[in-house]
Amino acid sequence: MTDTPEPGDRLVASSAPPRPHRPALPGGRPVSVRRRAAALLAGLVRLLSRVAALAVVLYALFTALKANPGNVWYQLVELLASWLSLGLANLFQLADPRWTALVNYGLAAVVWLILGSAVAGLIRRAGS
Repeated sequence: MTDTPEPGDRLVASSAPPRPHRPALPGGRPVSVRRRAAALLAGLVRLLSRVAALAVVLYALFTALKANPGNVWYQLVELLASWLSLGLANLFQLADPRWTALVNYGLAAVVWLILGSAVAGLIRRAGS
């Protein structure tokens, strides 16, 4: 038995040093710092728009389900929703104020989700 590899051996170790790992795109190119920054910023925009939509939906639900207005959580969500309603808080005036809040603030939440996704997509495209 010899320690030298035969030409047909498949388990031959390479004498070249291992290459460092670099994340690659499907085309084989490494990911640039600009692309990573754009992806991070797009994710942040998407997260913030979802948090805004959640605050608006919570206020709509608190109002529709007649939550206690003296509660600290209700007051916090009400304050956030007043800032984040995008001027849609009085768009429709229905007979029942609970339905009015549900429709208007629900519409504001949908707008937040659409705007957040659109802006995040533009940022991601700008980074590529």
